[in-house]
Amino acid sequence: MRRSQKTENKADRQCKTGLEDQKQAGARSIVSNETTKVSGIKFEQLVLDRNNLNLAYQRVVRNKGVAGIDGMTVNDLLGYLKTHKIELIQRLKDGTYKPEAVKRVRIPKPNGGMRKLGVPTVIDRLIQQAIAQVMSPIFERVFSDDSFGFRPNRSAHDAIRQVVTLYNKGYHFVVDLDLKSYFDTINHDLLIKYIGQYIDDSWLLKLIRKFLTSGVMNGSSFEASVVGTPQGGPLSPLLANIYLNELDKVLTERGLHFVRYADDCNIYVKSKRAGYRVLESTSRFLEKQLKVTVNREKSMVGSPLRLKFLGFSLGVGHGGAYPRPAKQAQQRVKWELKALTKRNRCISLERMFKEITRKMRGWIQYYATGKMTGFLYRLDAWLRSRIRQYYWKSWKKIKTKETNLRRLGMDGEDAHKFASTHKGYWRIAHSKTLLYTLTNEKLEKRGLINLSRLFQSIQNA
Repeated sequence: MRRSQKTENKADRQCKTGLEDQKQAGARSIVSNETTKVSGIKFEQLVLDRNNLNLAYQRVVRNKGVAGIDGMTVNDLLGYLKTHKIELIQRLKDGTYKPEAVKRVRIPKPNGGMRKLGVPTVIDRLIQQAIAQVMSPIFERVFSDDSFGFRPNRSAHDAIRQVVTLYNKGYHFVVDLDLKSYFDTINHDLLIKYIGQYIDDSWLLKLIRKFLTSGVMNGSSFEASVVGTPQGGPLSPLLANIYLNELDKVLTERGLHFVRYADDCNIYVKSKRAGYRVLESTSRFLEKQLKVTVNREKSMVGSPLRLKFLGFSLGVGHGGAYPRPAKQAQQRVKWELKALTKRNRCISLERMFKEITRKMRGWIQYYATGKMTGFLYRLDAWLRSRIRQYYWKSWKKIKTKETNLRRLGMDGEDAHKFASTHKGYWRIAHSKTLLYTLTNEKLEKRGLINLSRLFQSIQNA
């Protein structure tokens, strides 16, 4: 079932064309309040279409990921399909297909705690991906322009640009909504109802419900899925957006300005008083109508200059507002660099420099849309001091220190005197001696990344 990139694009076009040809002018717009429904479409044919399945296979393999509870990896998928493809499609057609339970995996959150993921088997991921490819074009016509998460051609940077625009228009207060364990608390009956507002197809709705109720394997124990659509499968982000699209519709009808990225939703108002009023009414809607839990302790009204959204806060200059890494993001990356450069790690500098480069390229690439020249200048200086400290610690013996200082161009007598010092490592790292011997240029030649220069190159690209 493997196909080239050309086939992948062709499959995308055919999927979209098939939907349009069958008069799916039924997607409802939250702006126009159009209420027609997609009906008469054979979603079974669209989902199980050869090209759609080939495209789903390619994307599942490209995304890699760990095996589910059956142990099958993405590398095993092609062989399985060659043998069982006809049987698998028949079970999907006659309704006897039963998804496996998802495997519970926990990953650390940036701000502490653990995020629970549910990893489906690769076969279930293939089918979920095929469903998502057919449903996505329908709901893209439905979703709000103020929703940015898990959507094609939209990103966190687009969301932040919208935040800047709203601030410059005078919306200087934000209602920061925090939903507690959102993905794990989605009500199944309501979700099926919201999908059914736009898609009238019993085969598809029954298949989606099977995935929702497939259960979770937590170690060796099985847990029934009464609520939730666990993060980890290809279909989960789309279903989560469909559910919160009901919130988007209400906010739009009320004339409120908001920016939503998955379950991170910020509503922008012009006064703190209006913010508290909106926070209360929106929380009431979320808890009573959508049956999700608003974290009252973390949800707040404040200034976008201090609160963070998607890792960013705003700054204000002569040209208006601009994004910048939030203080928490700055502190977190410094803490991560501190862990990478610990004196007792006992790894080669070459390996350490590669780890730092890998970490910071991604971080700077994400935050390059904002202003952070001053922060990176200070971080560069601090990081070089950490590396000088690591060098000094690794040399250990006085003789080794003296030898290395001489190799770096220091006079023999001065090298011996400095090597015999009893000053602390951090103090030595800031000494003129190491600044003049282990210069910035020498550290860069040995592989230490220059963060400020990387930031400039990304912005100028």
